[in-house]
Amino acid sequence: MKKLIFIGCLCLFLGCNLQKKPKIAIAGLAIESSTFSPAKTVEEDFKARVGNDVFDYYPFLSPDSLNRQRAIWVPTLRGHALPGGIVTKEAYESLVGKTLNMLKKDMPYDGLFFDIHGAMSVEGIDDPEGDFIKRIRDLIGYETIISTSMDLHGNVSYELAKETDLITCYRLAPHEDALESKRRAVDNLLYRLETKKGKPKYKARIEVPILLPGEKTSTRVEPGKSLYAKVDPITRSPGILDAAIWVGYPWADEPRNHAVVMVTGDNKNSVTQGAEFLAENFWSVKDEFEFVGPVASFNESLNLALISKKRPYIISDMGDNPTAGGAGDVTWTLNELIKRKEFKSENGPSVVYASIPGPKLTQKAIEIGVGGEIEEFVGADVDNRFSPPIKLIGKIKSIKKGDKYAVTEVVVEVGSLNIIVTEKRKPYHKESDFYELGIDPRSTDIIIVKIGYLVPELHNIKKGWTMALTPGGVDQDLFRIDYKRIKRPMFPLDNFNKKPDLGVKFVEISGKN
Repeated sequence: MKKLIFIGCLCLFLGCNLQKKPKIAIAGLAIESSTFSPAKTVEEDFKARVGNDVFDYYPFLSPDSLNRQRAIWVPTLRGHALPGGIVTKEAYESLVGKTLNMLKKDMPYDGLFFDIHGAMSVEGIDDPEGDFIKRIRDLIGYETIISTSMDLHGNVSYELAKETDLITCYRLAPHEDALESKRRAVDNLLYRLETKKGKPKYKARIEVPILLPGEKTSTRVEPGKSLYAKVDPITRSPGILDAAIWVGYPWADEPRNHAVVMVTGDNKNSVTQGAEFLAENFWSVKDEFEFVGPVASFNESLNLALISKKRPYIISDMGDNPTAGGAGDVTWTLNELIKRKEFKSENGPSVVYASIPGPKLTQKAIEIGVGGEIEEFVGADVDNRFSPPIKLIGKIKSIKKGDKYAVTEVVVEVGSLNIIVTEKRKPYHKESDFYELGIDPRSTDIIIVKIGYLVPELHNIKKGWTMALTPGGVDQDLFRIDYKRIKRPMFPLDNFNKKPDLGVKFVEISGKN
């Protein structure tokens, strides 16, 4: 007895925290899935990490971090796939099933960090994230506090909002604050658990009938810049825990695809005012959203690049952008490029085209070797709606094996074009992607990438830039998309006879009917 008293006094003297650490699970699946692309996403595309490998996603949960010490962490499965086509039902059920089985082994939990994107589409399921979190709830119950982190291009259905307790999303596009946002979701969860405050009393949700692509809502420019700058001050109001604006994902035809504002906290008036303020501001600037860069047809973009003295000049091939859900193998742009007489000679303007999948060509290139001549078809294996496979005839400039996404990369010289052919699709985001293939992007005249707005590294090296309105599974011209199931009216597709209702709709606390 004396020993216990001594230990207790010693702990008090040293400032020991005798409070039991909360046990927190980690789970999630992240992808943008275009339902307007013929591509399918399978389980292996998610490159799922399980157990302690999940921590690799989160530097703020490194072994020596404060947050790692504040809880007993139980990482289960976290998968992240390149944006692409609809996820097969088989892949979804397998990944969700594995997650649930892992969660079951260590129940119960005080908290769960639910790390998702929010724009996953699955065969036969309208709201995969809502379905996923409900199945988690059915297993772990409602005593557990769930904190959800999302991409601002995700969709927040009512079901998802109801089953989660804390929710937040990125505040920058491009997403330079991704890790900061995930950490905020974890910090909020730890705070509510450690203070015993539990679930916030109020979750305000407002549907905003706007559906715009990320290329028009970037926070680099107005009005997105000022709109998202209003979010953080709202979170500092008394009684508010977090606030967020979701732009939504325009390339899926489901009822949940639209913008949403959510604010959570314990003060009803503050939560209400904050949510309505953000929703009203969003609606008031809807007509000001424009493409973040200059836009033109592809041939017009090439003409602008050719007359420009700025190098490198980057052209975004937007319609088949694999970072937004495109199949990545549409050959329409490459076909138009090869037809241009300016690039027929090796002495023409230097052009890098990144990229086109061609597994037959990459295999043949390995057999032939660098310096050899090659002839093989590439592209349009998945999405051949706009152009058939193209036969490349050229010289092998370089070969690189072992890339995480591309697997094998081959540079084929055709006239003055350097065409990057990959075994599997890959978006080219970084300068190093080019240097590793023997290409100096800064000294290249024209770089054509399958992308929308330029990610930071490409944005920093470009001297000129045009966003080309090309065809594909993520067509930027929303008026050409045959929507059948989204809620209407929807801006900018429809006219509004009157202003929509932007009043708060409170979402019930999880577990309460």
